[in-house]
Amino acid sequence: MRLRGSLLRSINLLDIYLTTGVARKCGNFRGLAYSVRPFCFRSPLASAEGSACRRLSLGITAISVPAYPFSRMSIAAAMALAAVCGCAGVPAVGPLDPGLDKTVRPILAVPENGVKALAPSNDRDWTPDLAVLSRAEFNGDLVTVRNIRNCTYRTAEDYDVAHYDKTFDLNKIESLDFVVVPFLEMPALAHIAVSFGFEGDEYLGVSVEIRKEKGEQYAPLKGIMRQFELMYVVADERDMIRVCTDQCLRGVYVYRANAPKEVVRAMFVDVMQRVNELAERPEFYHTFTNNCTTNIVRHINHLGTGSVPYDYRVLLPGYFDRLIYDLDMIEKEASFEQTRLAARVNRRVYECAERADFSAAIRR
Repeated sequence: MRLRGSLLRSINLLDIYLTTGVARKCGNFRGLAYSVRPFCFRSPLASAEGSACRRLSLGITAISVPAYPFSRMSIAAAMALAAVCGCAGVPAVGPLDPGLDKTVRPILAVPENGVKALAPSNDRDWTPDLAVLSRAEFNGDLVTVRNIRNCTYRTAEDYDVAHYDKTFDLNKIESLDFVVVPFLEMPALAHIAVSFGFEGDEYLGVSVEIRKEKGEQYAPLKGIMRQFELMYVVADERDMIRVCTDQCLRGVYVYRANAPKEVVRAMFVDVMQRVNELAERPEFYHTFTNNCTTNIVRHINHLGTGSVPYDYRVLLPGYFDRLIYDLDMIEKEASFEQTRLAARVNRRVYECAERADFSAAIRR
């Protein structure tokens, strides 16, 4: 109840001034224009009849971001939830209500190293696990994927990096799985990845992530202010799944998509083309508009076979599995709860970690 009350209070107070395109260009932070009007929170003392609102100014600029098909309330909720996860701290900005301060402080985390380059780059001092980009080479029905990551982890920060190349026959593609990894700190937030299955129980994982530099840590505001590049990590499933179950100690849920082979093939090609695109033209990650979930949704919607709506379950991807369940996009058990229980693979991952048929075994 305390968390629910804090969240509702944060949503009621948080008044995020999002603008379409670029606001009055009074400053630039790594390519993101911002205006100089005060960043304020709407006071609950304000009249419901639309009279002048009392506002609490934090004395910092309000940041304008590109327009996107989400409601202001949804974004406020997402930022409040991100803050509860405690991603990072911020410098003091003056006296705040203790509850509001605790909720807002992580959102307003400013990069410790100041302003970086104004354009995205593939040439930075990356962490070793994210230093090598994958590429896909198309030759008719054959796709050779270069630099498939296959790290061996002792801890999340201590690992041996390895990569390999592999050729896949598009005529042998069989399945698509959605991989949902809820955050322990806040299950409403999650990481979403996909995995493509081919004949012979061969699988290839794709995880859309921030591309971290050495010493860099994630914080929501950094993602809004273009402080991370976007990366498609193409990985062996043993790498992609076990780092979540064994090192991050998170639940992993693997849902089989209800999709014919021709649709799965089209999505695989679309994803691999995006991998090549980012290798040639890097992009900034964005906390709300260019992240793991929004990219997967775009790939699905590109296929033209249906449309995934941009509702709160995209902004809060801990509910993404419920969204694809409601849209009949995944194979179902009798209820969502039973479907989710059957999709959890942690126990099978621990039992089958060293098996040659790891990917097939965790799906049995």
